Amino acid sequence: MNLRCNAKRFFNITPKGHKSTLIEGDFHFQNNFKENLKNMIHQKQIEVNTLRRSIIDISSKITKFVVDSTISAGLCNVFIQHTSASLIICENADPAVQLDLESFLSNMVPDGDPKFTHNMEGPDDMPAHIRTILTDNSITIPIHSGKLALGTWQGVFLWEHRTSAHRRSVIMTIWS
Repeated sequence: MNLRCNAKRFFNITPKGHKSTLIEGDFHFQNNFKENLKNMIHQKQIEVNTLRRSIIDISSKITKFVVDSTISAGLCNVFIQHTSASLIICENADPAVQLDLESFLSNMVPDGDPKFTHNMEGPDDMPAHIRTILTDNSITIPIHSGKLALGTWQGVFLWEHRTSAHRRSVIMTIWS
């Protein structure tokens, strides 16, 4: 892809006397930029069924998406479209880690705590929202040599914070 630029260079003197450069102008892309952009971004939505409050390994689904994309280098963003479930990168070798995480958050944010006024969907409603805020709803992982650049003991997990079953939507996006 060729890039042609008709730009002007402006200099700005900062308060400490340093010169910074601002380039302003029109950038023109050739050789079918839209088609190239389409090949640079891949996206897929998956559904994950949960049975109850639990931590579910979704690494294999993300890995398959990355491998199928044939991208050798880039970034993979994973986003969950919910406010009462989250995504974490966590140890994948010892299930006791997940039990300890759940125990820790259960003590920190107990279900049915009388200080919570938002309980429209039950005693786990507000605690689930707080758990999500304390963890994450989006993570980004580098892609290196066509693979997720996770460490040896790392996996990507969906953490269901509600005590009943739910269907969770996860969107995966790759930029290369």
